[in-house]
Amino acid sequence: MVPEPQESAILLFSYGTLQDRAVQLANFGRELSGRPDAMTGYALNWVEITDPDVLKTSGKAQHPIVYASYDPKDEVRGTVFEITQKELHAADGYEVADYKRVSVLLKSGVHAWVYIKA
Repeated sequence: MVPEPQESAILLFSYGTLQDRAVQLANFGRELSGRPDAMTGYALNWVEITDPDVLKTSGKAQHPIVYASYDPKDEVRGTVFEITQKELHAADGYEVADYKRVSVLLKSGVHAWVYIKA
C-alpha cells in the first residue's frame, strides 16, 4: 500500500484575529499551534471592519492592520503558524479587501505569508 503524500506545511504569520481560537475554528476547523515571532520594518494601525461574516466570526469591529514603515526599529509581534494550502485559501477568504497577502522575512529568519495593508 502506498502512503498518501503529506501536504507540505505553509507558514502564516498573524499579528491579529487569526490568533484567536474562535476565528481559527471558524476558518480552519481546528485550533492552530504556533510560535512567537515578529516582523521588522512594519508598523501597526487599525481598520474598521464592515463585513458581517468577519464581524460575526471575530466579534470585533476594529482589526489590526500593518503597513511597511521601512524603519528597522519598528516591529510587529505575533505568531507564526504551520498551515495547509487549503487553510491558506480559507484565510484568504476571511480577510477583507483592506488586506493583501505577501511573503515577509520574519525576525527569526524564516519567510512566512502575512496579511498587510492593501
